[in-house]
Amino acid sequence: METTLPPLDEVVRFSAPCPAPQSLAFDGEHLWLGSWETRRLYGLDPRTGTVFEESVAPGRPVGGITAGDALRLICSEEGDSRFIRRYLPGHGFKQHEAIPCPDDTGSFLGFDGERLWLSQRYNKRVLELDGAYRPVREVRIGEEIIGIAWVDGALYVSTWWGRDRGGCRIARVRLNAEPELEWVAQSSFAAISLARDNGRLWTNDFKKAEIVAFTLPR
Repeated sequence: METTLPPLDEVVRFSAPCPAPQSLAFDGEHLWLGSWETRRLYGLDPRTGTVFEESVAPGRPVGGITAGDALRLICSEEGDSRFIRRYLPGHGFKQHEAIPCPDDTGSFLGFDGERLWLSQRYNKRVLELDGAYRPVREVRIGEEIIGIAWVDGALYVSTWWGRDRGGCRIARVRLNAEPELEWVAQSSFAAISLARDNGRLWTNDFKKAEIVAFTLPR
């Protein structure tokens, strides 16, 4: 792999309404941001960053995705057990719906239009889930995963290599008979969460408590 990659092409950056921005999803109109520190979910106008909805989460929101008319969020709950929760905008969390993550570990979610995909940061893999949230396919990434998003049939993955090895790098993964990883961009910060918005992706600059949009690498 080449050691030099193009930097992220940032097009938007604004302050998050909370410290420690972690989970991030886009529903076609609004951003949905979860804070690791406040344990709240925020609905945002992506043009202004204005909060229009706020809700207490069942745990620390780790990663999320919009699927249909609801959000699915991975929450870190008592003892850091990981559960998939459902959130209905305007109504709140379905408190009695808590799906355990495979192996009690999960970080980020992707949605390919039919099925959910779940990443496991330290297992360095992404799992395809069936309708009962059971793993049916495993994709090995080989690096710590800090965000995933489906775009036009390819899985984009934000990875953390450690500061000494190159920091944060973005890969495009094509799931052919054998997964093909193409490293396409380098980030100057740890890009936590990825959320698709047409021709761009949203992510979080966790340390600066800022939300960033960047164009898709080609």
